Amino acid sequence: MHNALDSTMESFRVLGQRPLQGSVQVAGNKNAALPVLAAMVLSDDAIVLNRIPDIRDVRVFTQILTSLGRTPERGDDLSLRVQGTVKAVDAPPDLCTQIRASFALAGPLLARFGRARLPAPGGDKIGRRPLDTHLKGFEAMGATVSSVNGFYEIEASKLKGADIFLEEMSVLATENLVMAAALAEGQTVLRNCACEPHVQDVCNLLVAMGAKISGIGGHTLTIEGVASLHGCTFEIGPDYIEVGSWIALAAASGGEFRLLNARPSEHRVTEIAYAKLGVRWRAEGDDILVPANQDLRVAHGSGGSIPRIHDAPWPGFPPDLTSIATVLATQCEGMVQLHEWMYESRFFWIDRLIGMGARAVLCDPHRVVVQGKSKLYGKTLVSPDIRAGMALLIAALLAEGESIIHQAQQIDRGYENIIPRLQALGADVERISNNRRMGDHR
Repeated sequence: MHNALDSTMESFRVLGQRPLQGSVQVAGNKNAALPVLAAMVLSDDAIVLNRIPDIRDVRVFTQILTSLGRTPERGDDLSLRVQGTVKAVDAPPDLCTQIRASFALAGPLLARFGRARLPAPGGDKIGRRPLDTHLKGFEAMGATVSSVNGFYEIEASKLKGADIFLEEMSVLATENLVMAAALAEGQTVLRNCACEPHVQDVCNLLVAMGAKISGIGGHTLTIEGVASLHGCTFEIGPDYIEVGSWIALAAASGGEFRLLNARPSEHRVTEIAYAKLGVRWRAEGDDILVPANQDLRVAHGSGGSIPRIHDAPWPGFPPDLTSIATVLATQCEGMVQLHEWMYESRFFWIDRLIGMGARAVLCDPHRVVVQGKSKLYGKTLVSPDIRAGMALLIAALLAEGESIIHQAQQIDRGYENIIPRLQALGADVERISNNRRMGDHR
């Protein structure tokens, strides 16, 4: 049985309303790190990856790679060196079912070995996340797909390039298909692609490995298949969801934060959305400076209408930031609607925020209206997924009194070393075992 990293469930204890300020080194993009690790199956050459965050999902994925024969090792400079020869093509189901990105192995395994057998992936329970776009794309390239006893079995003696229009702008499907196309015979054109920064990272890694890809950053990718890929050194970009989380915490807490190596150009739409809540920041080189003590007031829409913050495929407002923006809205004077149309279960944690004192109404599975400013109070909470977990952690840091957040491993899946980084900013927060009584501070 593989180590599932779940043997000890832990919680976070938070004593809120501590003054926060300081600098934060932004970690590498979680949503780039996982498919980039999947791409390691495409070659047996040594590859050095920089800025891969040390988070729970990455640790699970490195275990999967090790089981296949590719061994990732951390260097003293926090780089990840991947070497070894792929000797197995069946990934361990107990690990694959923990993270959704495990299905990113389908494209690389299929392209290189002609077959992939993977269980339905795990990940956050934020709504229906079908795999149809992946599977139809593989079929268009000549693969056969079947579902047997909870496993997807995909086979192709040789993938052939095709002109494929994606049914939806799926990030993982785009990554899966571009990795498959890199070693396919002939030209593949992927239309209606996702083009988030992490999708661009995957494409740029493949180019560094010898792939021929044009159109990176747009919604149409053209891939000329090559016979093989080789080793390289590659650095993924900063995690723009983490950046949006830190900005929200800084603004809501009134502290001054400097976010180092944050790549401000990736935050234009977040700047527009957060400006509706009165949040301002400025770019200083590659850093983002969030000033202290901002006057957080909801800006009315045209004709005095209640403004709306809504998510959309990139370059729209990221769906992963809607939970964070909801907590931020509780600390702003005025009323705002948040509309998360992509996932029907994203807002099913709002009752916990309301229990902390937030004035909010869940209108339907996709929309919530928040009336601020609300005074929040500490509570015992459960983290349902990565982003809602981080949103509740931010709420706990803003709240009066003590909060306990159970299922801390959900937050660990997406935020690197979150407790020491918060402590460095002045937060009173610690990791505790679940059998510790609430109220035992030390």
